[in-house]
Formats: sequence, structure tokens, C-alpha cells
Amino acid sequence: MSERPNILWFCTDQQRFDTIGALGNPYVKTPTLDRLVSEGTSFTNCYVQSPICTPSRSSFMTGLYPSRLHNTRNGNDTFPLEAPPLISKLIADAGYDCGNIGKFHLTSSGKRTEPRLDDGYRYWQFSHAPRDDWESGHHYADWVKEKGGDLNALRESEDRVPAELHQTTWGCEKAIEFLSEERSGGEPWFLSVNIYDPHPPFIPPREYADMFDPEDMPGPHFKESDLAIQEKLKAVDFQDDIQDPDTHDAKTKQALYYAMIALIDDQFARVLEALEATGQADNTVVIFTSDHGETLGDHGLMYKGCRFYEGLIKVPLIIRWPGQFEPGKVADGLVEMLDLSATLLDLAGIELPDYFQGSSLRPVLEGEEDGSEIRLFVRCEYFDSLDSYFTGGVGAFGTMYRRGQYKLSVYHGFDTGELYDLENDPWEHENLWDSPEHKDLKAKLIAESFDQHVLLTTDVGSKRVAPM
Repeated sequence: MSERPNILWFCTDQQRFDTIGALGNPYVKTPTLDRLVSEGTSFTNCYVQSPICTPSRSSFMTGLYPSRLHNTRNGNDTFPLEAPPLISKLIADAGYDCGNIGKFHLTSSGKRTEPRLDDGYRYWQFSHAPRDDWESGHHYADWVKEKGGDLNALRESEDRVPAELHQTTWGCEKAIEFLSEERSGGEPWFLSVNIYDPHPPFIPPREYADMFDPEDMPGPHFKESDLAIQEKLKAVDFQDDIQDPDTHDAKTKQALYYAMIALIDDQFARVLEALEATGQADNTVVIFTSDHGETLGDHGLMYKGCRFYEGLIKVPLIIRWPGQFEPGKVADGLVEMLDLSATLLDLAGIELPDYFQGSSLRPVLEGEEDGSEIRLFVRCEYFDSLDSYFTGGVGAFGTMYRRGQYKLSVYHGFDTGELYDLENDPWEHENLWDSPEHKDLKAKLIAESFDQHVLLTTDVGSKRVAPM
């Protein structure tokens, strides 16, 4: 057994926090994740640092808030030159054999395969999305071709891509390939598996889609009053139109979304079985999470953009290490994905760099803390929009600050925002922004949020060597 554990980091794309049976969703089918919940510690208030992919992933791969890193949008050409080392590079330099499978998305993969960074990964199997849009370098599309499939034709077919040719299946097969390798030096390994699902479009294999009847779905968290709230925010960028659940066909999309998660659950089971079969389960930390969530019809919205609702910015986070971390524990304290980044370095025996903005969760995992109070507050950011480059506009700028039961979202430049009491209104239907009774609270939270933004995201420059 290695002195330091192997680390299996399984990260889906756009998966909401409330999509696991054992954590309260009776409509999904997640027996593998349910088992992981019983064997590990679940953090039920884990917030991402951006509601879209690139800034969220860049943040947890560096330990910095997106605005501190200067990587706040999707579609960027390059990664910031002044960025600190990726955590994968730090882990590789600490003696781990590192692998990445699937999506990376720290820069754009539009009309090109994403350029490699100094990422520390020895094993590299790339798949930005389950399409065949790249001339070369897209390992998943090549795998489908080798098996005689036409990926684009299958995606458009009535039955969609079958499970045996699905990107989720490919990713898990490559994971099994990596963890089954012989390592003559006995070094520990670190594997990032980045599955594209349940990201839109919602096109699971037909056999999985048939498992979920839209009529049996609960539907989104929606009240008619949400439409008025969204009407006030309509100038703030979002990917889709404001519509009621019927117009969105939200129950059908929910059923398809749950079908995609069911496939993930089945394939993830194969990876965990391979850990058992190779005798590595007891010395492997398993982490399951996602890069951000999905509105899925909540509040009249579908997909993602400049909003900060629970379904969009809160994700699953389950961590298991048999015999070392508390099994069956549910920690409901506030957590950021930056804390997962810090935990990964801690597990690899790496001293946390002084610039790092997360804190290790190990005291909670090992039972030294109960997990009811972890962070005093959490933050999320959205700076500039996906569309502003093409439209010539300035985009949208928003920040979220949650402390205790209250969550504040400010849409900068629009003279508006949202304030919710999550204890009494957990699904955010009663916006208190204009409430006279909450005027002082709003002002206090705005001041706190501004202070934390300045303190945590301002780069004051190089090391001071003299008083002036």
C-alpha cells in the first residue's frame, strides 16, 4: 500500500446537486452514487466559483477565484501567462503518475482541439464534447470510428448514440485502462475523469431515455412570480429565453437529464468495480463532483448563464477513502470547489501554496470536525458573456455572496439584484431585493460582498522588498 493514496477524481459536466437518490431525490436512478454516499462523506452545500465551464474549471484547477486568475469566460484563446501551476502539475511534481480523460476546457476548444498546457498529465485522452468536429486529436471520436460508428449520424438518429459507443462509456473504459496499468516504481496515481454528460443537448441512448417517463417527473422549481423576476433581469445575459415549464417542455428535459445521469451511474460502477478487482480500492480516494449545475426549467430558465440559483451553482461532492474517512457522513456546512482543490493537494502530501484560496476538507473527512460549519461564506462570479465578442456588447457582470441563510446576487451595471432567505425560501421564489424590511440587511451584505471581492480577487503585484 502506498504511503499516499491514489486519487480518482470523477467530474461530470453541468450536474446539479439534487440528482442523487440517497441525498433526497426519489426520481433518479443512482445506485452507485447511493453506495458512495453510504461509504463516504457528502458535502451538501458545495458551491462552484462560476456558473459556466471554463472559469469554474480554471478556478478549481489553480486554487484561485476566476477574476483573480483572469480567466472568467468561455471561449478564450489562451490561458493566462501569469497563472500559477495547475494542481495536476503540482501533484505530478510530487511524484504521482497523472492521467486526464475527457474534457479539460481551460481554454476554447472551438474549431480546434484544446491546446495542452503544462498540466503534468502523462496519460491524456481528450474529448471536449461527444461530437466529431475536430480533424485530429479527439480521442473519443477516433475510438467511435475504430468501432465502425459514425458519431454525428448516431447523434441525429432516433435511438441516439448507443450506450456501448457513448462518451461516458469511453471515458470509463479509459479510466479502467489507466488504473489497471502496471507501475513498476509503485508510485501513487492521480486520475481526472471528465465526463461530458449531463450537459445539453439532452440526448441519452434510447434505452436509457425509455427508463424515465416525463409524466412521472416532478418538474422544475417554478412559480408564476418567477416570470416577473426574470423579466426584470432579462437584460442580463442568459443562454435561453424566459419561458414557463410547459413551453420549455421541462419535464421531458428533466427525464432525459436523469437518463444521462443513470448512464453515468452505471458506467461509474464499472470503474469502482475495477478498483476492487485490482486490489486498489482501500488505498484510493474516490471523489465525485461536477463543474457546475443546470437550471433545468427552474425560475423559467433552461441551461446556464449569468444567474446564481441553487440548481446552477451547487454541485454534488462526495469523497470516500475506506478506513480513513467517515462513511455515511453528511456535512451541510458551506464549501467551495476551491476547498476540494486544497484537499487534493493535502492528500498528495503537498504544502498549500500561500496564494491558494481554498482550505482542506480533511478535518471534516477524518472526523475532527462535524462539518456543520466549514466556511463563513461562499462566492460565485460571472464576468462577461459568451455572446459579447460577437455582438460588440459589454456582456454581463454578476457576483454572488452567501453567508448563513441569506444569498445575495448583484448584477453590476444593471442597478438590480436578488436577495433570498434560503432557510424559509430554499428554492428562491421570493426576491427580497426591494423589500423595505430587508433594506439594512441588503446593504450589509452588499458591503460584505464588495469587501470580499476586493480582498480575494485583487492582485497587488510582486513581492514587496522596501517600504516605498
